[in-house]
Amino acid sequence: MQHEWSTEDLIASWTLVGEDWELVGNKAGLTRLGFALLLKFFEIESRFPQVKNEVPSEAVVYVARQGGVDPEEFDRYDWDGRAIERHRMQIRAAFGFRMFTRADEDKLAGWLTREVCPVELRDDQLRQALLVRCRAERLEPPGRVDRSSVPPALPLSRHFATAPSPGSAKCLPSGSKTSPTMTCWSS
Repeated sequence: MQHEWSTEDLIASWTLVGEDWELVGNKAGLTRLGFALLLKFFEIESRFPQVKNEVPSEAVVYVARQGGVDPEEFDRYDWDGRAIERHRMQIRAAFGFRMFTRADEDKLAGWLTREVCPVELRDDQLRQALLVRCRAERLEPPGRVDRSSVPPALPLSRHFATAPSPGSAKCLPSGSKTSPTMTCWSS
């Protein structure tokens, strides 16, 4: 998610329109603001923000004005409660997305091995390919997969051999168990 937004970009990307207002419904105050920001963030990124400060402050102010809510209310929006889970569920449903599952993990790991790792070795491009694939399959991406330097939270170790066979491409995880990254090579 970009951090700097021009007025034109804010209007184009963060303006609540007809269907958005139907989803916002009768929510009020910080619930209205939190939901609206999650909705627009998801519309732009096809994923939810992991932390509040991932939502651009200009967008918070802009969306708050549209909803008649003080932008400071966003600081009180609960990122661990039932409300945000319910909001995420409503937003996924509105966009026709679903949560990432273990079966999706297996399927995407196989796809990465067959289709992406043989031709792409850069971690940021691997993450981008995974995000594009999740969007195409209407999947909320797993964990902390984003366009920054944050490694994907897709535990791939059980999908790959410890050494590549001649003429094959392999993806292997590297890094810690809590934040694995992928290393790909061809032999």
